[in-house]
Amino acid sequence: MIVKQLLKQSGSQAQIRLKHRFPGGRNVGGKYSISDHSVTLYLYEIRKQCRIMFGSASLSLCKQLLRIVLAHELGHAQDPQLSELSDSMDASESLLERSRLALQIEENAWNYARQLLPAASMEMLEVVVGHSLSAYREVIAEEQARQYIA
Repeated sequence: MIVKQLLKQSGSQAQIRLKHRFPGGRNVGGKYSISDHSVTLYLYEIRKQCRIMFGSASLSLCKQLLRIVLAHELGHAQDPQLSELSDSMDASESLLERSRLALQIEENAWNYARQLLPAASMEMLEVVVGHSLSAYREVIAEEQARQYIA
């Protein structure tokens, strides 16, 4: 029901897949594939993220997080800049530039998610966004510091 509702609301034609675990050992709740315009949600990983970020894996919290993750992945699917940003990221030889482009890709998807989700979800959404973007921002800060010192 969550998937159908958000797909309809977004107008996206992306194919949605539900899987148990993300392969490779990372804790990834969702993934957009540009090659086949599909979103895969990893249910075990979303439940694990619920526990990590909110201290509970209650059904209610996990459903809210699933909605947030799906809205974010649909943000990638609907991003008109994604292909260009991805190509620029692949072509760049600078870690700082690649990191900035990756952050822009993620921020675009989160901005889309903010538009898609109801106001009642905003507090939880901002916790997830902060958690999600912190790794990108840390890499950028570290690389800027390295360049400043050099």
